[in-house]
Amino acid sequence: MYYFSITLAILASVAYHLIQKFIPAGANPMVSISITYLASLLLGGLVLLVAYPLQGGLAAELRRLNWASVALAIALVGLELGFLLVYRSGWNVSLAALIVNIAATLLLIPLGLWLFHEKVSAVNIIGIGVCLAGLVMVNWKAP
Repeated sequence: MYYFSITLAILASVAYHLIQKFIPAGANPMVSISITYLASLLLGGLVLLVAYPLQGGLAAELRRLNWASVALAIALVGLELGFLLVYRSGWNVSLAALIVNIAATLLLIPLGLWLFHEKVSAVNIIGIGVCLAGLVMVNWKAP
């Protein structure tokens, strides 16, 4: 599961960004996102329930949830709309995801330390410096 899960996340992320670039420029962003979530609901709610069956029924599963599911929905809509607008405004698929992911990771480091008491090593700190340097370099405008 360790390698499968990271491979799935990587492949899904690649597909996500490529498919975002294929959404027609004239399509209403909110209609596009709504159709995406409707299809996701059908896939996740009907098809994947076979792979991950309910434990004790739907009511029991709903009781196990908290505020995070609704907050995640808000974050997902922001993510979907953000990338759709990023690509429509002319960003390259090869750089936009890289810049967003590096910047998000750099913001997540102090949040992970604070909220989850995660630890960073000296090697991690060097890697963070390399990421910062890379972020500057990919955004560097050559004269």
